[in-house]
Amino acid sequence: MQREFQTKFAVTAKGQGTLRGLRDVRHRSAFTLLEVMVACAIFFMVAFALLEMVTRGLVGVRALQEREPDPGIVLAMYSTNKAWEPMQISGNYENIAPDMYPGYTWELFATPHMETNEHLYVVEVISYGSKKSGRGPSTASTMFFSPNSKPITGLGGVR
Repeated sequence: MQREFQTKFAVTAKGQGTLRGLRDVRHRSAFTLLEVMVACAIFFMVAFALLEMVTRGLVGVRALQEREPDPGIVLAMYSTNKAWEPMQISGNYENIAPDMYPGYTWELFATPHMETNEHLYVVEVISYGSKKSGRGPSTASTMFFSPNSKPITGLGGVR
């Protein structure tokens, strides 16, 4: 054991003892402040890039989860009418699908098609969104043939 101590401990000419192995340890076992700062900068850049990706993904998922009613729902509901007449009806989607489209309303306009006959009606539905959605109204229109409709006077169509 004394021999082991003698190889590691050397006495200099002035009489002071030094450890030979500790002189080089200082240069090879620690990171400099610059290396630590660069490593931290790279780590935080990667971390913030990942956070940005997660945030964008959550915004995209939220946009996909927002439901917007299709005006075709109202057209389907009124497609079973046997007799049409000129009319304007409005309502909200709560009557059709409760708790599914809160804040959305619709208007239905039925007018006879002037170029053909009084049994052909142009039906247009306009769906209005809530103020939160920021989207404009969506529209759907179709034509319904209704042979049981009352004749309308003043039309220049075929009789």
